[in-house]
Amino acid sequence: MTTTEVTPTPRTARPVTQLGDRVFAGSAKGAGILILVVLAGVAAFLLTEAFPALVAPASELPGEHNLAVYIWPLLFGTLLSALIALVIATPLAICVALFISHYAPRRIAQGLGYLVDLLAAVPSIVYGLWGVGVLAPASVGLMTWLNDYLGWIPLFAGPVSATGRTMLVAGLVLAVMILPIITAVAREVFLQAPRLHEEAALALGATRWEMIKMAVLPFGRSGLISGAMLGLGRALGETMAVAIVLSVSGVVTFNLVSSGNPSSIAANIALQFPEASGLGVNVLIASGLVLFLVTLAVNMLARYIVNRRSEFSGAN
Repeated sequence: MTTTEVTPTPRTARPVTQLGDRVFAGSAKGAGILILVVLAGVAAFLLTEAFPALVAPASELPGEHNLAVYIWPLLFGTLLSALIALVIATPLAICVALFISHYAPRRIAQGLGYLVDLLAAVPSIVYGLWGVGVLAPASVGLMTWLNDYLGWIPLFAGPVSATGRTMLVAGLVLAVMILPIITAVAREVFLQAPRLHEEAALALGATRWEMIKMAVLPFGRSGLISGAMLGLGRALGETMAVAIVLSVSGVVTFNLVSSGNPSSIAANIALQFPEASGLGVNVLIASGLVLFLVTLAVNMLARYIVNRRSEFSGAN
């Protein structure tokens, strides 16, 4: 009778975790939790302070209007100015990013990249002063031309503002402010396009623009959308530039060249908060809560778009 010996299975050695790895992992986890705590704290503060305005009768609110009636023109102005900025800045940012990543010589590309990034460091109040002192007077002729030849479109119906402090100018100023954000994201996305895809397109006889259209832009579509959403979030929350440029009348209108303009939520809070008291403060905080929810929704949408295509990768 023979017996068979069973060879024991060797144990797999556990990876040794270094102290530095544990410290880094703990720091990263703590930073993530801290951000969530801060966000929850801001949301709790806004809800707590806005609650008296939410339950107060309309007769006690500013202007004796319903809270929705008070906030709606501000929300409309916020969305309109941000949308104008996004429509103007996004194509320009894509063109600048493509020039830096695929057309400009290396030295010029580096210098231009630094210059575009420097725009993000300029304080918003400087943009506001530039808008009201330079851009607004210079745009009167353009707005007059738009009213003369395109006045049948509600956007340019007029009457044209004599000072140039219009929603169109505010949108242009915001477009310059969000241009560095969108450009930076688009530039990094274009630089990460699969090199083999670009070389394959050129090898098949495609021109440089055809290669960009077939290989670069499809690869960076989700990055471009997320960058545009980040820029939109910045435009939604801008305060001083809009407060300085706009000539506010509190109306809801799509007319971009007249002197009657809706204000934005952030600009209205900045202008009204120093003199507000009692329930007026709660009303302003309630409008801030609306802006918080809108900005949060925009950023969540951008994250959803990025995550939806995160599984896609190309050969580099």
